Amino acid sequence: MENILAPSILAADVMRLGEQIGEVSDAGAKYLHIDVMDGVFVPSLSYGVCVVESIRKSCDMVLDVHLMIVDPHRYIEAFAKAGADIITVHLEACRDVKETIDLIHSFGCRAGLSVKPGTPVESVSEYLDQIELLLIMSVEPGFGGQKFFPEAIGRLQEAKTLIDQRGLSVDLEVDGGITADNVRDVLRAGANVIVAGSAVFRHPGSDASGLMEILRSEQKQG
Repeated sequence: MENILAPSILAADVMRLGEQIGEVSDAGAKYLHIDVMDGVFVPSLSYGVCVVESIRKSCDMVLDVHLMIVDPHRYIEAFAKAGADIITVHLEACRDVKETIDLIHSFGCRAGLSVKPGTPVESVSEYLDQIELLLIMSVEPGFGGQKFFPEAIGRLQEAKTLIDQRGLSVDLEVDGGITADNVRDVLRAGANVIVAGSAVFRHPGSDASGLMEILRSEQKQG
């Protein structure tokens, strides 16, 4: 599967958001990761429907919307109509996981399912043939700039094994603490969609180009 960079705008400069989206697109990033937080499922608050709608008007990248909210089924229609291409929900936040996945599909979006670091990977097994993307969190969701949890490597390997054993074409995404120093490890563990925020937007001189070079290099070797 193709290696894809999904820069997370949680780490972007809101005053330069349009400009920075253009920069990561020019660098070759195909996805834009948009974290939606409700202050309940996670402590923080972040972007809502209006931001997705605004970005969609001037951006042709795949909008990868990650709902870190309780009872996400309440907002599926709104985010789909705002322009989301992928809507990812948390296993831990859904009252009825299958119903939520079906709802995402009913609005023409790809469905993603995510689990926190403390949730067993095998808990997603029964839903793997119903989704297009599995997101393994490599930090506790809710805040940008956290350090990568090393145990995520084993969790990615476990998830990749579950996907491959069933012959499924499911993207394996990783989110949290990804840098140029560890991105090769997560790619080799099986991830092919790489979410990166601080490593793209927050460090002096950093941008998407360096990560894209690594993704392309690993793709050729793979």
